[in-house]
Amino acid sequence: MDDSEAPITHDLVLVGGGHSHLAVLKMFGMDPIPGVQLTLVTRDLDMSYSGMLPGLIAGHYDFDEAHVDLRRLARFADARLYHTEAIGFDLEEGRVHCRDRPPIDYDLLSVNIGSTPRTEGFPGADEYATPVKPIDALLDEWEHIRRRILERKASETTDIAVVGAGAGGTELTLATQHRLHQDLEATDRSPDNIQFHLFSADDTILPNQPGGVQRRFRRVLGERDVDIHTNTPIVEVEPDVLHADGGDTFAYDEVFWVTNASAPDWIEESGLATDDKGFIEVDDYLRSTSHDDVFAAGDIASMTHYDRPKSGVFAVRQGKPLENNLRRTISGSTLRSYTPQTNFLQIISTGDRHAVATRNFWSFEGDWVWNLKDWIDQRWMEKWHDLPEMGDEEPDYEVRQNESLQELSEVAMRCGGCGAKIGSSVLDRVLERLDPVDREDVRVGLNEPDDAAIVDVPEGESVVHTVDFFRAFVDDPYLLGRIAANHALGDVFAMNAAPQSALALCTVPYASEPKVAEQLYQLMSGAVEVLNETNTALVGGHSAEGAELAFGLEVNATGPPDELLRKGGLHPGDHLVLTKPVGTGTLFAADMRHKAKGRWIHEALDSMAQLNDRAASIVAKHGAQACTDVTGFGLLGHLVEMTRPSKVDAVVDLESLPILTGAMDTIEAGIFSSLQPDNVRLRKAVRNQEDVVDHDRYPLLFDPQTAGGLLAGVPGENVDACLQELREAGYDEACVVGRIEPLSDDIQPIEVRSGELPDRDIESLDRQRDDDSLDFDRSAIDSDDEMRRAGE
Repeated sequence: MDDSEAPITHDLVLVGGGHSHLAVLKMFGMDPIPGVQLTLVTRDLDMSYSGMLPGLIAGHYDFDEAHVDLRRLARFADARLYHTEAIGFDLEEGRVHCRDRPPIDYDLLSVNIGSTPRTEGFPGADEYATPVKPIDALLDEWEHIRRRILERKASETTDIAVVGAGAGGTELTLATQHRLHQDLEATDRSPDNIQFHLFSADDTILPNQPGGVQRRFRRVLGERDVDIHTNTPIVEVEPDVLHADGGDTFAYDEVFWVTNASAPDWIEESGLATDDKGFIEVDDYLRSTSHDDVFAAGDIASMTHYDRPKSGVFAVRQGKPLENNLRRTISGSTLRSYTPQTNFLQIISTGDRHAVATRNFWSFEGDWVWNLKDWIDQRWMEKWHDLPEMGDEEPDYEVRQNESLQELSEVAMRCGGCGAKIGSSVLDRVLERLDPVDREDVRVGLNEPDDAAIVDVPEGESVVHTVDFFRAFVDDPYLLGRIAANHALGDVFAMNAAPQSALALCTVPYASEPKVAEQLYQLMSGAVEVLNETNTALVGGHSAEGAELAFGLEVNATGPPDELLRKGGLHPGDHLVLTKPVGTGTLFAADMRHKAKGRWIHEALDSMAQLNDRAASIVAKHGAQACTDVTGFGLLGHLVEMTRPSKVDAVVDLESLPILTGAMDTIEAGIFSSLQPDNVRLRKAVRNQEDVVDHDRYPLLFDPQTAGGLLAGVPGENVDACLQELREAGYDEACVVGRIEPLSDDIQPIEVRSGELPDRDIESLDRQRDDDSLDFDRSAIDSDDEMRRAGE
């Protein structure tokens, strides 16, 4: 059996995407342990390298140069990435509690979440100051600050305060000043009206640096006209005013908070041993002094035998020994101690391409020092940007022999057929942890399990049935459950029906019984959340073990027959409204090849998780009589399905297509979904292919979507109000992508344009064309049964 297909027996959970965990992910990707499943729990999808942060703020680097794409690295490591924030540990049960998803089980836990500036005890700091960490929040707020300053009148003065005059605060002061001066000079404005203030609670700046470094930076700050306030501890922050200990006040327009590091309260509250500042206390093996199954590294860790500053230098160096001891713990081998270095080179930049370096008590500076720092930083980042190709070396470590081989052998002996069903004890444990919605019209469901569910049908309403099922395309079973449920519900929402009940169908990969139960729980938790949001009762289902994770739902819905929308209700003059952007097919094809950026996939997943229920109600309210959800056949394929029964033609505008971020990049790179070639056969439905085939957006007409938006025909007089209401409801990219026209003599029903749709007098056109001679040929293009043969 291939290592990647080995049944899971151990869960190694990495909380935080810090510097140390980068090495763990990469080394496990290069040398995996069969049966060990890695999970990365991270609030951030891109890890900002602290060493390049001042250069990024100053404008010397772009975002990608200074960040590591954690999703891409997790893909390389074959690790599941859970995009969420940890908020607590259940150390007895072995679970990580998260802010917005079910808890995550672990057998071995490693924590590398960094630290944040201490704001506790400083009233107003949380509310009015911009902390230097989390870095993603700092970078977002930095862009707002730049914009606010550029929007101010040229005659207005701006006071920018930086609280904390250590290396971080000093670098931030000079980096922000450099960037703002560049911004203002680029708009022919003088930077003289911006005044920086650097506040230190000590009698000097850079109190942990040698005197030579302090003197150099006092000179630089003086040359840059930065006001230095020593012996001025800030104790309170009010809007526009800083209060210092002793009563002095200082006006400010923007304030950055770069004080001493602190740990989140929940670390200590979870029961881990901590030092007097709340950081996880670890021994020389980077293992918790209170819990042998917990490790920690980076700023969040405090080594009992060594006192070192909170610095990325140590987090980087701890990566390899952390990874080594995690492996040794899994295999039952003797751990190896780690000794942090005493002396190290530290380089502090001055905003421009100049820097000061120090080692021991020596210091030196120059442009060449910045170039040296840049070379060091770029080399380090190349480790994560240029991931190696995988080889076939045998792994150095195996899972510990005592219980794991027995578990693996038990998995290997499991039967097929009905024997492949997940056991009742596992199902019972999972169902006990779920809380599906109750409905009065469900007579028999999970509340009273039987051979089948029994539901009542409201008087005068029709029943709408649909089913969807697909292989996992994301490594997070909880997220898969949410998106799969949304995808399945999309069909009934497109018909303006109200979902009533659902049956779940799932295949869970072979694993030890506890691992099967946990994965099934995560999967069903996501699905049940969506079902509950839409008042859909989960009434039963079927589960089995198999080679890979797969999931789907059979959904039953009801609605008055005369209110149900179908594909065949389009009318000339209708505007084609699309409620979500396209591009999921190409993006996830790129993701499988490690070619997509994590933030692109995150945006796509957010779009896929957005329900279509409100959109369906809105388009129906504004007069839509035809609607469908855009899924596997792509936008063009589903539009073709609508034109034939409606006996109309359609014009589509490529320039109007809403497109997910990154989709154009992956299309231009020649990356397409495996379903794209089948969908492209429908190009025969386009009457003017030669005019648009070279357009860069043309391939997106055929891009298969998962949990895509609705495509509806809305009367022209209602379309503006419809779009406004859709956007107010959260469908921010809803737009008109085309228009419906009377049936023409052309066999191809679709015209694709690039640019604004021309105005046409629909009323003057003959809508009663005799199309009997076209029925057979159009059906060969349009019908579901013949879609795949359309272009042959």
